[in-house]
Amino acid sequence: MPDGLQHKDGQRRSLIMDVAVWVVAFYGLVSLVGGAIGYLKAKSVASLVAGSLAGTLLVACAFGLRHDNQVAAIGSLIIAVLLGGRFFGTWRRTHRLMPDLIMILFSAATLITVGAGLLHR
Repeated sequence: MPDGLQHKDGQRRSLIMDVAVWVVAFYGLVSLVGGAIGYLKAKSVASLVAGSLAGTLLVACAFGLRHDNQVAAIGSLIIAVLLGGRFFGTWRRTHRLMPDLIMILFSAATLITVGAGLLHR
């Protein structure tokens, strides 16, 4: 299995960081859609604002990760910890799959892939 993919400028990026880009981008999209659903179902402006903000930042982090930006990696880790903690708190009480467990799993996937990608440098 190859260690990574060749960039246009000749640098190599680890395969795990390539996976992290997709995980973080999809997490951002799920957060954006989840915020909109929270607003539509429960009229929660907080869900709309938080989902939009976190989703936009995660998508931006995914673009940064694609260009090996360490600030984007750290940003995605911070957002994953914050969202994971928030949703873990409600999941402990409700045990709901949506949105709590899904967001916890995306937080964990982000922490694992981005963290491993940073360690692999």
